[in-house]
Amino acid sequence: MTAALISWGKGRRAAAAIGAVSLGLITLSACEKPTALATVTVGSSTVTAEATPGCDGDGKVLSKKDISACLTKKGGKTITVRPGEKVRVGVDPEVAKSGWIVIGAGPVMREPSKGTYRSFDADTLFMQQNPQTGQTTYSKDVTLQVAELGAGEGPKTMWHFTLKQEN
Repeated sequence: MTAALISWGKGRRAAAAIGAVSLGLITLSACEKPTALATVTVGSSTVTAEATPGCDGDGKVLSKKDISACLTKKGGKTITVRPGEKVRVGVDPEVAKSGWIVIGAGPVMREPSKGTYRSFDADTLFMQQNPQTGQTTYSKDVTLQVAELGAGEGPKTMWHFTLKQEN
């Protein structure tokens, strides 16, 4: 009788082990690849964000329709900036390999960066120039866009942040 109980206990343990391994494999297969992050730091304040919804091509260049929609999106995590401060933007190393740019109230980078970090004058990010008159004005808040570039065809991923100018 004890032999029957011992073998029945071993069977239960084996079934439990098989069930645990199966559950673990199912859980691992359901995991998604983590999305790249972009970070904006001003002084001692930092905000970090995942790609803006609808603006992640999952490694492929966004469609023209998605690019247009992403370029007009506003918002994102907010950070306050004082005039004259430095705004530091950082990206994951995988994003840096592709190349990336920053767009404030207008373009602020002449060439894409392959580094993981860039620093900008806050005044440059808030500056807008009227193309007809050439007159420069400054916005009170601006959507800062960080874009990972594809192979010359456009952005693959975009992140949005709101910079608010402190009075």
